[in-house]
Amino acid sequence: MGETIKNLYKTSDLALAAAINLYYPIKSINKENPKKVYFVFKKSKNLDLVIEKFWKRDLKVDALLYFNNLRVLKNRIYNS
Repeated sequence: MGETIKNLYKTSDLALAAAINLYYPIKSINKENPKKVYFVFKKSKNLDLVIEKFWKRDLKVDALLYFNNLRVLKNRIYNS
């Protein structure tokens, strides 16, 4: 669900982006395609681990922080 370009990782998956963003800041949000938004993160070794744990359903996060982060990301998509 993601793509690695040089030292960047980008994904259009909102749930994954919200989880990653609990650990790593979003470098940018790419809205060039009006039908799809990409969240861009700086690549690191530990980022791969977070992504792997997310897809294995093994990533443990605070539910309220995750929910709030989803709301913030949706707000950034639709209001900026």
